[in-house]
Amino acid sequence: MIIAIDGHSSCGKSSFAKQIADELDILYIDSGAMYRAATLYCFENDIIHAGKLNVDELVQSLDKINIEFRKVQYSAKQHVFLNDKDVEGEIRSLTVSSMVSEVSVVPELRHRLVEIQRNYGDNQSVVMEGRDIGSVVFPNAEIKIFLTASPEVRAHRRFDELIAKGENVSFDEILENLMHRDKIDQSRETSPLVQSSDAVLLDNSNLTPEDQMIWFRDLIKKVKK
Repeated sequence: MIIAIDGHSSCGKSSFAKQIADELDILYIDSGAMYRAATLYCFENDIIHAGKLNVDELVQSLDKINIEFRKVQYSAKQHVFLNDKDVEGEIRSLTVSSMVSEVSVVPELRHRLVEIQRNYGDNQSVVMEGRDIGSVVFPNAEIKIFLTASPEVRAHRRFDELIAKGENVSFDEILENLMHRDKIDQSRETSPLVQSSDAVLLDNSNLTPEDQMIWFRDLIKKVKK
């Protein structure tokens, strides 16, 4: 079974997908983490300089960017590794968030990462979340969910997450970043963020994680009938 979850940034796609993976005992893949890892690579190798992305240099460096998901002993979840280095924490920073949409619009990068994502679903059940999973990566997925929430709710969730990690950020800065990312994700030429015609919409602005799982259990019962 392939379960595709798409939606806006900071609407809880990762947490929802992890819950589903745990309940069904299937593989969870955070496709957005792959683009974040590529963005971190750009920062570390001066491909992003003074807020500008050197697209040509990124394309020329694609063979040097190796991104994997690995289970680690010191955590209950899978971590993202960039060129054999655990970068799970680094890729969640506001610095990476500020440029990930610009990096993710590069067609050559998207094509390469989509191939990797599809390979994960070749011979196993997978729940994968991102921006174009149901529309591009797995257009024939058995279950497609489009997750969303109001910008203010999403900004508050992201703000609380970053403050808990000790980052010095402001709510207005995060809200502006989310709105900027929404605009880029929805307007890019390659694999824009769209709700597939066969995807089920879930607005979780006022839902708890437990509410979401009750909703999902009802959905999967209908699909299996």
